[in-house]
Formats: sequence, C-alpha cells, structure tokens
Amino acid sequence: MERPFPTVAVVGLGTMGAGIAVAVARSGRRVIGIEAGPDQAARALARIEEATARAVERERLTAEMRTALLALISVGHDLGRAAEADLVIEEVPEQLELKREIFAELDRICPPETVLATGTTALSVTRIAAATARPERVLGVHFFNPVHSMKLVEVVRTVLTAPQAAADVAEFARSLGKEPVAAGDRPGFIVNGLLFAYLNQAAAMFESKYASREDIDAAMRLGCGLPMGPLALLDLIGVDTARTVLEAMYEQSRDRLHAPAPILGQLVAAGLLGRKSGRGFYTYEAPGSSKVVAEASAGGSGRVAGREVRSVGVCGSGTMATGIVEVFAKAGYQVFLAARSQEKAEKAKAQLAKSLERSVAKGRLTEEARDAALALVTATGTYADLAEVDLVVEAVAEDLGVKRDLFAALDKIVKPGAVLATTTSSLPVISCATATSRPQDVIGMHFFNPAPAMKLVEVVSTVLTAEDVTSTVLELCAKVKKHPVECGDRAGFIVNALLFPYLNDAVRMLQEHYATVDDIDTAMKLGCGYPMGPFELLDVVGLDVSLTIEQVLHQEFREPGLAAAPLLEHLVAAGCLGRKSGRGFRDHARR
Repeated sequence: MERPFPTVAVVGLGTMGAGIAVAVARSGRRVIGIEAGPDQAARALARIEEATARAVERERLTAEMRTALLALISVGHDLGRAAEADLVIEEVPEQLELKREIFAELDRICPPETVLATGTTALSVTRIAAATARPERVLGVHFFNPVHSMKLVEVVRTVLTAPQAAADVAEFARSLGKEPVAAGDRPGFIVNGLLFAYLNQAAAMFESKYASREDIDAAMRLGCGLPMGPLALLDLIGVDTARTVLEAMYEQSRDRLHAPAPILGQLVAAGLLGRKSGRGFYTYEAPGSSKVVAEASAGGSGRVAGREVRSVGVCGSGTMATGIVEVFAKAGYQVFLAARSQEKAEKAKAQLAKSLERSVAKGRLTEEARDAALALVTATGTYADLAEVDLVVEAVAEDLGVKRDLFAALDKIVKPGAVLATTTSSLPVISCATATSRPQDVIGMHFFNPAPAMKLVEVVSTVLTAEDVTSTVLELCAKVKKHPVECGDRAGFIVNALLFPYLNDAVRMLQEHYATVDDIDTAMKLGCGYPMGPFELLDVVGLDVSLTIEQVLHQEFREPGLAAAPLLEHLVAAGCLGRKSGRGFRDHARR
C-alpha cells in the first residue's frame, strides 16, 4: 500500500512547524517549508539546521541521516509552492482570522484533492474550514511539543470532513511513528479540552487563597501521580498561552469553567508569563530557567507547637483503616484498631499482618520490623478502649450520619485534649466537628489509598479547628513520613476538587460522541504523561464513588459545569460501577 501524502507543505516554521517539518522529512517525504518573508524563512532554515545538529550530538540522528533529511526540506516564502503538496499543514500563530485568510488562499492555490490541515490547539476547525470551498478536505492535525519526542497527534474532524481524509491523515501520523487519536471539533479537542479547564480551576483555587501554590502542586503530583503540578505546568506552558487557549475555548463553549481565572489576566498584564519571563506563579533563577527560587515556606515559621501524640486510635476495619494502622505502627506508635466487633477487629489485624508479610517478602521490611509493628497494634471491638489515646482517626463508611454518630460517641469517651480526625474524602469536616462538644479539636486527615504507599495527606482545618491541632497533624505527618498539604474545609479539598471535574468533563466528551474511551485515555496518557486515562481511573475509583463526589461538588459550588454527566448517572443506575462490578466504561469481566 502506497503511503499517503508523499509531499507535505508546512506553513509557519516556528518551534512547532519546524519540528513537524523535521519529523516528516525523517519519514522520507519531501517537505516544502513556507514562511511569511525571506528573513523569516532564513531564520526558520537555521532553526531546522540547529535542531538536527543537536539531534546528531545527542545520537538521535547520524550525520549521514541528517544530510539526507535536510536534502528533503526546502524553505521559502512563496505560499504558491503549496500547490506542489499533497497535504498542507498550517502552523501559524493562534489567530482565527489569520488562519482563515491563509486557508482561503490555499484553497485557491492548491489542487482540489489536496488535504488542508490546521495545527490549531483550540480554535474552531469548522470556522477555519468555512473559509474554503472544500470543507470536506479540511481537518485539524494537532501535534504536541516537542514533536520529536511526543507520540500523540490529535486528528480533528468537523461535521463535513470526509472520513477518508481523516483516515489518510491518521495513517500519515502512524508513518511518522506517532499515535493518532480521533477527535471531534470541540473546544480544545481532547487534551487541551480536558487539561486547560483543570489548570484554570487550579489557578482559581490559588487565587482564592484556599491553598498555597506548593500545596496545590504537591497534592496533584502525590495524590494523582501527575508528572507536574498544575501551577508549575501553567508556568511551563506560558501563562499568556494558557489564557489565550482558555479564551478560545470559552468563546466556543460559553462554559464558565473555561472562562480564564482573573489571576491569569493579571499575571499577563504584569508580564509574569511563567518560565519564559522568569516569573509566573513561581519565580525562576532566570528567564527560560526551570530552577525555582525564593519559594514560600509552607506553613510559615510562626506556627504554634503541636500537642504530644504517643498513642493513636483508628476507627474502622476496612482497607483504609487497616492501611492507616500500618502507617502508624511502622512509625513506632501504639495503635488501637477499633471496630464494631472484636471479630471484625481481629480480621482487620489479620489483614494488617498479611500486608506486613508482603512487605517482608518484597524486601521492604525486615522480619524484626514486622514483628515490632504488629506488637504495637491492639485489636478491639469497643471504642471504650480509645479513652486514653492522644489521637483518633475515623476511617468508617463515607456516610455523614454514620460519621456524626461516631464523633458524638468519641466525644464522650476520649480524654480532653485528644485530637479527633476524620479521613473523609468529600464530606464537610465541620459537620463531624459539630457533633462533638469540642469542635476545636476536630480536623480532617485525608489519607490516599493505599495509605502505606501513598505519600499525600490532605490536612483540612475548619473555621473552628484550633491552631495547635493543625500543627499536631502536620508534625505527625512528618513523623510517619507523609507529605501534608493544608487546605480549608471545602468540598473535594484540593485533589478531588480538581480531579473529578476533569473526569466528569471526560464523560461529557464521550457522551457527546467527540471521541472514544480508548482515544481519550490514550490522549491524556501520551499528551500529558498521566499514569492513567480518565476512564481507566474512573473504573478503578468506582463510578458510584465518582458520582457521589461529583454531586457533592455540584451541591457545594452550584456551578452548572460541575453537574454530573448524565452518562455517569445512567451507568451507576445500571449497576456498571467499574472494576468492582466487572463493568464500567470498559468490560472487565472479559479481560
């Protein structure tokens, strides 16, 4: 089978266009590079020569390969040369009218069978195609930067794009060693459509002073396994670029979640554009540097001392409770594992023993350390045994009534001055606190599952939490080798408040038939370096759990864009809950 598009024109040879030109030439195709004028063309050719020379230095190309590659690339400023190409890829600045003008001219110049592709990251491909008389031959082909290392290419079809044209461009991308995913002409397509709404929410969270920039970034890195926190990523992308993309998305969607957070406009107006200007959300050593300087101290130096904690009680017998017991026992604390019956408590301790044994088998724990940890744990079927502990961690069912009843009972049992912590992931901590006569002693301590492995703990203070209680939990996290992040008592805290709107947006994207489950998951893994795609993660978390969190977020913020996607509600109603039920967004029973 003959490869599609033996000759390709690239219009606009900035960083992205030059990268595409090199990638296409490496596939053995002839490349016609076109710039706006002779000076720009000369600079573009120099850019390509420098990039390929660096590739030789880094042993990604041989000198012979570079010579052959450069022989396939010609660079000029005559748009008329695009008539020689089978495929034209446009990579000019992100201005709709500029792109429409170029496409109108390309439509006049090029033969009818030539496919015209825009590299826009967020503008409407449909509106660009409307500038031509061949909308069926127009589509989006969105490469990711740096082109030489990023595998993903979004192939964006409009309602008028011919299926064969999209199929040919997808095959073209594969021949470059890329992974194409099919997307509809939705604001931001797949990756930017999901990524930038999340980044915007993080910027708004920081702007509201709900959490520090360091804690927001650490929460998403440690809680979700993301390669970068959202505010550091905004600095890398460029605050001005992010704002431009969000403006384009909002122009099309009118979704308030896409309306740029005011802080983005303020930073742009001040010239604080991120790494490229030396300062954005963070301050860098120099413009273009990745080294952060003058980082704010998380928590500050004026914090009061915490209370002494020598013994801990953990209420619950499930996976999370057992994991938290393991964390404290391995750190040398006397721990009481309290369940609703002695039998449940003993079963939970048996699970703890198995977990410790697995750590020994994997060489992560010595037999002596295992035995010492187990000896520190007392399994009990009565909460009365928690009377003298210094800290109680509640890890029972995620039901506010159940938790309030437990806190009311603990209030009568536990000694004065003890800290009472809830591990809730979405319920208001203040509601647990007000079930007691000592709300100043109540705090959120949200561990992530599995607790022994996950480093993050969200420390959630209410409006009534005493300062020394917050200090106690922060100090305790350090002693048990966890990374604490501080936030207020708001639905979702940090991680869930940023994660679940992103997951919900992915479900909406699917239900609106813009892309498939597999293409959306692939796009986010390859385009953003995420460890799991949104649908993989939803099936692991549980669709019922996810729906509950979405409903809590919507109830708290009353933002229309946070309303749970109907498809998620329907799957939960049908009993399709993810891996635990055998079926969610994928059929796990057949795997």
